[in-house]
Amino acid sequence: MRFRFTMYSVPGGNKLDASFDADDELREVDLTRRQATFSYKDGDAFVFLDDEDYTPYALDPDAVGDAAGYIVDGLGGCYVALIDDAPVAVQLPASVAIEVVDTPPELKGGTATKRPKPARLATGIEIMVPEYIRTGERVLVNTTTGEYAGRAD
Repeated sequence: MRFRFTMYSVPGGNKLDASFDADDELREVDLTRRQATFSYKDGDAFVFLDDEDYTPYALDPDAVGDAAGYIVDGLGGCYVALIDDAPVAVQLPASVAIEVVDTPPELKGGTATKRPKPARLATGIEIMVPEYIRTGERVLVNTTTGEYAGRAD
């Protein structure tokens, strides 16, 4: 019996189509997750420090992907995935507090319901926020959906 797989390399995401026999052996990799805090950017790489032993884990933009728009200075509660002790991915907390750097002012008396409006955040991403949010406020953003999740602090 033969099995066909479509696999993607980690890191990198290169696609590979492969076939294996039922008795083929595949090498098992050592996958671990370490809790870490974002520390700084080194060029394009995002550097996270292990919360226990302060080991630095540098992840390139491809490994971070869309999560880059939610990474702020000192962001804790992250998990770095390691394969054979090499960092390959990061998992962010469910929500992150980010400052609104640009959003239009609230329109008075237009409607009884609150309309969403666009807001550009300090990390460069843009989300929709309630009309009462002002520039300079910090908002919670859901890192899974990319949506407004409430006021921060």
